[in-house]
Amino acid sequence: MNWALGLWVLLQGLSLAGVLNYWRHLPVDRQEEAPEGVVLLLSVRDDWDGGAELIARLKAQTVRFRLVIATSGACPAAEALAAREGDWVQIVHAGVASDEGQKVHKLRAALRALREGDRYLVFVDADIAPPPRMVGRLLFPLVRGKADIVTGYRLLLPERSVVAALVGAVEMQLATLPRAASATMPWGGAMALTRRQAERLDLDAALAGQLSDDMAIGLAGWRAKLRLRPVRDLLVASPLEGRGAVGFGVRQYRHIFTNSWRMWLAAAAVVSCHAFGWIWALGWGGWGAVAVGYAAAAGRALVRRRIIASVVEPGQARAARRSLWWDVLAPFAVCWAHMAMQLAAAGSRRISWGGFDYWVRGGKVARMVKR
Repeated sequence: MNWALGLWVLLQGLSLAGVLNYWRHLPVDRQEEAPEGVVLLLSVRDDWDGGAELIARLKAQTVRFRLVIATSGACPAAEALAAREGDWVQIVHAGVASDEGQKVHKLRAALRALREGDRYLVFVDADIAPPPRMVGRLLFPLVRGKADIVTGYRLLLPERSVVAALVGAVEMQLATLPRAASATMPWGGAMALTRRQAERLDLDAALAGQLSDDMAIGLAGWRAKLRLRPVRDLLVASPLEGRGAVGFGVRQYRHIFTNSWRMWLAAAAVVSCHAFGWIWALGWGGWGAVAVGYAAAAGRALVRRRIIASVVEPGQARAARRSLWWDVLAPFAVCWAHMAMQLAAAGSRRISWGGFDYWVRGGKVARMVKR
């Protein structure tokens, strides 16, 4: 029993140390760059509502850029935006894919629409609420020659829903992991690279037939031995509704499983240690083991609260903190939910996303059906 308790203390200590490591390495001097030739690539659905808040936040960026909005067909809101803001907004119509993810299909069309002066490519998602520094922070490592691919990460803002908060707590475990260039995968919601590196990767070919844009770019970057760099202070706010929250979590892991089962296995092994550790603590470990688990969970929640407060706006921080209550009141439930999502992801190669059902093998779309 003593050795089991010792392992449990070690495991919980390491998990707390990881979050502390993230906090300790948050940049204090958050430097930005604003070079010429920046283009933002945004994929939207044809029923997009125009993203008034997103466009306002993009206008508030400290960097000037051209916005390329990629649609499948006619998107009235995008067309209206381009009519009003044609000096910096361009629309690209990609059509409907037949053998690759629709988002990938649209992004490939956007890449083919690049102009001669486009030197820096920034990928953004339509559902983010970016801070004014986002583009400048992504560009800083590129302009200074410190990285080849730069990425932020999502910070989920769950609505007032128990399920959404639980999924947010699971994602918070990933968002505040210690990040190293050798163990980083880019997130397509806030990602940047130079035009030169995109051409070196032959990005159009790397994306062809794929479902996940960021997984495809990240794996291509790994194979090419590019330097991938996370910007730790760029946890970019992204809303999460209660309806479909669990499906969102499973889909993220199914992207990983269908692209790299080894990566999925490594993640599942780590989460399983915590999940089964809680089963032991609650069933056989006694009050001492439970106290250790709760003390570490409370410590992680306190540190994460400080991380959140330092990287997002106050209103966004209040929403993100809803997930922290799960880690305080029932940390075992967060671990079990995390493991359940991983296992569910491995149970099928079918991914429902953006109005389509996809069957994926090796990252490639084998079959797709419009829902």
